[in-house]
Amino acid sequence: MPLLSDFVNLLYPKLCASCEQVLLKAEKEICLVCKEKLPKTNYHLHADNEVAKTFWGRISLKAATAYLFFNKEGNVQNLLHNIKYKGAKQAAAELGYWYGSELKNAIEFEETTLIMPVPLHESKLKKRGFNQAEWFARGIAESMQLPLSTGNLVRGLASETQTKKSRFERWQNVAEVFIIKDAAAIQNNNILLVDDVITTGATLEACAQAIFAVNCSCKISVAAIAFASKN
Repeated sequence: MPLLSDFVNLLYPKLCASCEQVLLKAEKEICLVCKEKLPKTNYHLHADNEVAKTFWGRISLKAATAYLFFNKEGNVQNLLHNIKYKGAKQAAAELGYWYGSELKNAIEFEETTLIMPVPLHESKLKKRGFNQAEWFARGIAESMQLPLSTGNLVRGLASETQTKKSRFERWQNVAEVFIIKDAAAIQNNNILLVDDVITTGATLEACAQAIFAVNCSCKISVAAIAFASKN
């Protein structure tokens, strides 16, 4: 019913998850102007990128990347805020779909066989209603036409907020809180671990360690919506 849909949109217009201006009829979640202004890293095209260097000497990864640069008080910070705190989960999925279309053609990621998001603790999931990393992962999985695993990697403890912690404190805060429930289900996969923001990489490192801890013969790569360098 196009007329009813148009009437609803008139009363409750859909807003861009980045600039919060009214979307045009053909636009989805993020307006075309904001899409063009997204600060892409293009790290998926370069093996020795800054995200990959974050994990050097800490964990053995096949590849590491992030879609966007995190620009404080800029469009990416506003976009992530709206996704995380205003329920713009479809925007996370849209970003994932866009990035998945690039990853599937990148040499470092073309052998990926399974997408796995970093999980939220059950208490945080109930409070927020959704996991932003999972919705980003959903978009990637759909675009790359790969299976998505959302129940195997779980968070055993509710870690404290990471925002104001040092690199070592972040590692301590997430160490040993992730668990693989079914090791057999992920054997021999090339897993892409997905998160929303990479800063120190402590959370993704802990997730990868949990996978390796069950003697999983997997290759692991990581990807995030944004990279917020602390250097």
